[in-house]
Amino acid sequence: MNQKYSRNEHLKNYKQIQYLFENGVWVNKYPLKLIHCPNLDQATNFHKFGVSVSKRNYKRAVDRNYIKRLLRECFRLNKDQLYSAFSQPHLFMLLYVGKEIITYKDLEDTYKNLLNKCSFKEQV
Repeated sequence: MNQKYSRNEHLKNYKQIQYLFENGVWVNKYPLKLIHCPNLDQATNFHKFGVSVSKRNYKRAVDRNYIKRLLRECFRLNKDQLYSAFSQPHLFMLLYVGKEIITYKDLEDTYKNLLNKCSFKEQV
């Protein structure tokens, strides 16, 4: 599987983000929250992914950008697990809600646990 985070996979459209927050399924595993729902846009055949870090918890943009970079890297390197869990295209938003910055290894483990929870809920 291609491990790039291409422009087609970025979740940027306001209407899609609004639809995701209104109709999405929330899955929590501290310090992450994942929202996902099926992508209704029939023109796309890939997942769209976005990240968010609270400005309330991290005042400095440097810290927020660092965490967002780590989250995008988790998505990029574990994309094959995501595509195997969801057959049809989905919208995803990954939120970092922790108060402290954790290491990449811990973040990746938490992300994988979230994907396992999501795939289990999808099968049930």
